Parts: sequence; structure tokens; C-alpha cells
Amino acid sequence: MASRIGIQLHPQATTVADLRRAAREVEEAGFDSVWTWDHFFPLSGDPDATHFEGWTLLTAFAADTSRVQLGHLVTAFSYRNPHLLADMARTVDHISGGRLVLGLGAGWFQRDYEEYEYPFGTPGGRLRDLEAGLYRIRRRLAALNPPPLGDLPLLIGGGGEDVTLRLVAEHADLWNGFGPLDRWLHKRDVLDRWCERVGRDPADIARTVLLPMRQADQVDGYLEAGVDHVMISAGHPFDLAPAVEVLARARS
Repeated sequence: MASRIGIQLHPQATTVADLRRAAREVEEAGFDSVWTWDHFFPLSGDPDATHFEGWTLLTAFAADTSRVQLGHLVTAFSYRNPHLLADMARTVDHISGGRLVLGLGAGWFQRDYEEYEYPFGTPGGRLRDLEAGLYRIRRRLAALNPPPLGDLPLLIGGGGEDVTLRLVAEHADLWNGFGPLDRWLHKRDVLDRWCERVGRDPADIARTVLLPMRQADQVDGYLEAGVDHVMISAGHPFDLAPAVEVLARARS
């Protein structure tokens, strides 16, 4: 059974101190990775609860930990110039000692766009921007001095069968999808077909899934289905106990 398991910490309805404490606890408990998200407002509960920006928060996680991989599930590409984003990722990679995973998506949360005065556009338009931006990110990463410390793997999240999974096949080192399991398996098979079309070995792309803590008891099924890395999402007060039980079974 595969055993890579990580925790996504929700940066909402909490404090920076509690988030940093939780990131340290994730590492101390033996998990493989710690993640957050890239939004400007809560995604659930009180829409006006406290909330913190994802990249500056991830910088704190990078400084507070020493072993776990870290990243976003996922960075909304259209919130930042791609050259700037590449430089930010390179810098956090150095702060972390080469542990960053650059997680990207096209963006979807309309309130973020409206309140921060980004053009929301259409899903197709945001995907086209992401596709063009992937080349710019790669070009900037290759030009930066110094370069990233690690391999800086690229994760693309989402399950759009016509564009997103094609971009995964063409560009990504990891793909992140969602449950339920039968849906995840279907998207995995679509990705395999895209890999065949673009001439990519499907085995070159790690398959990951994001699940809420309330579904931690379902993780074993995903691991048995061949998921390489399960991320379990947790909100304040960041009770990791259900996920720790899963981790213990996976390690046994």
C-alpha cells in the first residue's frame, strides 16, 4: 500500500500562530507534506471570518519545518504575473531547502476576483491563460539566478477532461483530483488517455487526491487504488487525530 499522506491546513477562521503551530505538528506527527490554499476569503462557514494569504503563509511553513514537502492546493494562476509567481516559488523553495511543490490551477472563486479587482472572465479564458502562463513560468525559472534548489515539481489540480487533464499530461509532475473514488478513477483514466495522445508515460505523473478530514476513513481505499499521495484537509482547530490513525495504518 502506498503511504504518502499530507495535510492541507485551511487558512480561515483561525490565526497565523495556530496555523504555524499546526504545520509543525503535521511534520512532528510524521506526515509527508503540508499544504494550504490560495484564496482571499473563507470557502466555508462564516464568509467574513478571518483569512490569510496563501503564499506569505507558505513562507512561514517553509521556515517552521525541515522535512515535509509543502505547497498550495492550488495556486490560482491568474492572481499573479507568471514571472513573479516563478520568482516567488523559487524563493520559497530556497527558504524550505528545496521542498516546494508548485501547485497550479486556473482559478474559480468569483469573490476573490471581484473583491481584488481581477478580471473573472470565463473558465475557458482562465484555462487559456494558464496554458500560456505555464511556458512563461518555465522560462523564468530557467533564467533565475540562483535557480530553485530542488526539482521544483509542478502539480496541476482539477479534472476538466478537455483542457485541464491535457495540460497535466503535457506539463505536470503531479495531478491532484477529488473524490468520490469512482470519479477519481474515471479522471485518472482520462489522464492516461491524454498521456497516450501526447506521448507521455503515465507513470511519470504522480496521482494525488484531496479529501476532507470527515472522509479520512476512506483513505485506505484510495491508497489501495494506487493513489500516490493523499492530502487530507483540516480546518481550525486542526485536530489531526483521524488522519494520524490513517497514517499509522498506512505505515504498518
